Amino acid sequence: MLKEQWDNISARLLKTIGQNNHTTWIAPLKAGDVTDEIATLYVPTTFSGNYISQNFSDLILHEVNKAGMIASRLKFALASTVNPVANNPVPTRPVAKKPSSAEVLHTAPLDARFSFDTFVVGKPNELAHAAARRVAEGGPVTFNPLFLYGGVGLGKTHLMHAIAQELRLRKPEMNVLYLSAEQFMYRFVQALRDRKMMDFKEIFRSVDVLMVDDVQFIAGKDSTQEEFFHTFNALVDQNKQIIISADRAPGEIKDLEDRVKSRLQCGLVVDLHPTDYELRLGILQTKVEVQRATYPGLEVEAGVLEFMAHRITQNVRVLEGALTRLFAFASLVCREINMELTQDCLADVLRESERKITVEEIQRKVSDHYNIRLSDMIGPKRLRSYARPRQVAMYLCKQMTTRSLPEIGRRFGGRDHTTVMHGVRRIEELKQSDIQIAEDVELLSRALKS
Repeated sequence: MLKEQWDNISARLLKTIGQNNHTTWIAPLKAGDVTDEIATLYVPTTFSGNYISQNFSDLILHEVNKAGMIASRLKFALASTVNPVANNPVPTRPVAKKPSSAEVLHTAPLDARFSFDTFVVGKPNELAHAAARRVAEGGPVTFNPLFLYGGVGLGKTHLMHAIAQELRLRKPEMNVLYLSAEQFMYRFVQALRDRKMMDFKEIFRSVDVLMVDDVQFIAGKDSTQEEFFHTFNALVDQNKQIIISADRAPGEIKDLEDRVKSRLQCGLVVDLHPTDYELRLGILQTKVEVQRATYPGLEVEAGVLEFMAHRITQNVRVLEGALTRLFAFASLVCREINMELTQDCLADVLRESERKITVEEIQRKVSDHYNIRLSDMIGPKRLRSYARPRQVAMYLCKQMTTRSLPEIGRRFGGRDHTTVMHGVRRIEELKQSDIQIAEDVELLSRALKS
């Protein structure tokens, strides 16, 4: 009788729970029989059965009884095929199979070069490195999620790959899913299109570690954010580790829903700061050894690496690319790597680096110098401990970048250009009367130019 009535029951459930929930959860169900007040329904996956039981069982029972059948509870059985003649689901014994790390990582291959051994640690990235190391051990940690953020080429993806590879080495039995936010969205849209949302949810919610790179990509994409939020909650509730990376802090990602921002901020949020001179020099010294293996016999004249570390400040990718180009060029023209060759070969890179001091770099440098959070410095708080560093940063932006006053104001929490003008004038006055402010401005200027 349940089989005959199921279409009507399903239609009434559609009106109650809405089209999206009905399409995802109710439409794939197949009706069985009612025996001893137990109504049997066949589900495509174990996960969907558990979800429907927790969220819709009372509604279904109500409609079943309303249709004239007596049922006190539901039973969900797994069905893989349906007899096309009798339209009867053929139950099969559920097989509990978790996807292996290799399977789930298939769409996001790991770069063997991005390991902890090849990651050069310095003051700007030491906290991020330590946190990544702790998570990569595979044991319980006190923070979840780990959120890594920073500008282009500062090592976020390197650390993400290093964590995934270390986990696969230490804990091969763990399901580690690493992918970009764009791939997450692609899989989500594909699952919607192919009506395979249960499979999507089961894969993403059965992992032991979920790693999502460049999460800012989902900002403004409401449906993807919704699914990401629910996946996040489900994994945290199961004490599964989540690791996220982005190009800015959660609170600074435009068009990201507040509830998603709140969730991302509930763990450890770590900033990878722009590289300083010492870290850039250390990276070059490490990468030179790699280049020598490719180009044996090529030596680097004293002072060349120091020159490059001083002049090429954009990010690590540009720095490494410049070194690779330098070795390749020297090998092709059969010349030693000296200062003259370096300046000829890297002329365009050196020109580019001369004109690049960004508002964001100034803001981070000033907030570090005064030991305050970046969000407080650019936020609405008017306490003197935040206002004075804010004015110093505005002054440096006016002096060291080509940005207009309205543009600078927008980068400082959407402030008016007159506020920036006042801040610049105030620092100009204080430089004449306050020795400490004058020293701070001079020190920060030198640090930013180095």
